[in-house]
Amino acid sequence: MNIEDTYDQIAELEREIALLPEGSLTKKKIKEKDYYYHRITREGKRIENYVSFEEVPQLREEIAKRKELEKNLKMLKRMLPKEKSDDEGRKSKEINFKTTVRKGKQLQSQIAVTRKYKKRECISVLRDYIFGPEQDKVLIVYGLRRTGKTTMIRQILTELPAEEFEKAAFIQVKTSDTLAEVDADLRLLEENGFRYVFIDEVTLMEDFIEGAALFSDIYASSGMKIVLSGTDSLGFAFAREEQLYDRCILLHTTFIPYREFEKVLGVKGIDEYIRYGGTMSLGGINYNSDTPFSDSKHAEEYIDTAIAKNIQHSLKIYQYGGHFRLLLELYERGELTNVINRVVENINHSFTKRVIERTFKSHDISVTATNLLHDREAPINIKDHMDLDNVTSGMMKMLDILNKEEQSIAIEDDHMIQIREYLMMLDLVMETDLESLPEVSRKGKVTVITQPGLRYAQAEAIVENLLLDAQFRELSAKDRQRILNRLLSEIRGRMMEDIILLETKVTCPGKKVFKLQFPVGEFDMVVCDPEELTCKIYEVKYSKERIQEQYHHLKDEEKCSMTSHRYGDITGRYVIYRGETTECDGIQYINVEDYLKALDIMR
Repeated sequence: MNIEDTYDQIAELEREIALLPEGSLTKKKIKEKDYYYHRITREGKRIENYVSFEEVPQLREEIAKRKELEKNLKMLKRMLPKEKSDDEGRKSKEINFKTTVRKGKQLQSQIAVTRKYKKRECISVLRDYIFGPEQDKVLIVYGLRRTGKTTMIRQILTELPAEEFEKAAFIQVKTSDTLAEVDADLRLLEENGFRYVFIDEVTLMEDFIEGAALFSDIYASSGMKIVLSGTDSLGFAFAREEQLYDRCILLHTTFIPYREFEKVLGVKGIDEYIRYGGTMSLGGINYNSDTPFSDSKHAEEYIDTAIAKNIQHSLKIYQYGGHFRLLLELYERGELTNVINRVVENINHSFTKRVIERTFKSHDISVTATNLLHDREAPINIKDHMDLDNVTSGMMKMLDILNKEEQSIAIEDDHMIQIREYLMMLDLVMETDLESLPEVSRKGKVTVITQPGLRYAQAEAIVENLLLDAQFRELSAKDRQRILNRLLSEIRGRMMEDIILLETKVTCPGKKVFKLQFPVGEFDMVVCDPEELTCKIYEVKYSKERIQEQYHHLKDEEKCSMTSHRYGDITGRYVIYRGETTECDGIQYINVEDYLKALDIMR
């Protein structure tokens, strides 16, 4: 292992350690009842925080993991060369920092590995800030875990000229760090001529939100380029409202469109994007390895750590916990993580409050059951061959979601609305419009999860439960496989529709993008130009074949007449599918990957 690899491993270990809780777990017996406390030491003082019984197993596991990683870190640091003397035989001048600060050769070694990675498109925002004129603003790079934040920062450091790189420093914040300590280190860096400071996981500091103005008002206004990054997207949103106002530039990394998935990771195909899209952690040819969406267990862990803990940590430190509002009781009883998990699952399956209030039933299974019953070649009633209650029960265990009967507090509409607001602030959830003709007043929203791999991993959990169902196993192997393939194919098809709608809307802000419903049938997407009063109509098909039934709505004179009357002249009719781009019967067929990659050009 060369020195650059060692420094890189040390940096990764320190970052992972920073995200894990320090201290120890203690138990006290009070009036014959056990109570648990998280014990930590801050500035020589011992602090104990109460831990609910439900949180104990996970906290114990995370503390043990931190201690193991700290052992590994010590071993790696022993492999580093000892500090060398300068030409005059004296040790090079070192600055005594209070936090973990990297600069010079150590920082150079840390960022070396990222030179081989391809860059995300949004790095242009970071580049404009670093190489642009001085301003009294900080740049905030934020987003969910594994969406390329730290890698992007390391990549921009590699672009600095040698003389400017010597003026750059990287601060890795730990949970034990305070704003006062970071402030002291920033003063030292400023006194020693540093101009570029990157502060990673800054939201781990409990006093970050209340004191965030320090970075813009004191350091950025004095000519420093300050880049803040972290996974607590909600914390940054609160800081912007409370302290930073218009003194920050936001760079959000959570949404990763298909074209970036293919370009940056080097992985091609809509099916691969559906299965793994949403993070920069896929074993491709151009980037990191591993993916958090390989199965439902890993997807659940991602929801817990990247989403639920993100929300809870930000709420805990914002206004000293005074912003929990309706979620406070759920948090205090240790049920908020499960509720957030359940709301994400509910959104994934387009469920309403009525579905969340009763025992979970899979929308995906119900739709597929109906379609298989009307299959032309071999109709089969899937509900006669499986126990939906058993399937549901198994799925709930895999996803670790509490049913209504298991909750000490009922999930109300207001709970869901508040959690949904936070999920939208995290960019995990976005919406596209749903319109109707001839009833123009009937409007709705299509909710899309921006990380398709998360959605698909949870859908596969249903398939796993089908395989375990006793009645379902009575079917022949051929029928079982056909049903399972049909189920997953329909899931991928619906997801492909959502992906196209979302990416078209994001890439074409000047256009009106929506799904259009009629009393019978629908256009999967309409793209309307409100200035030119023209529109294009689309069908989306998860198929590689071209058949007339795919576009019969696009040629329906009544539907087209109503559409042109409402939205303007129809200038194009398209079917987006998985086959080759071509024309058929006056209808333009567009390959889905070609369409998604061309969206950037349409901007």
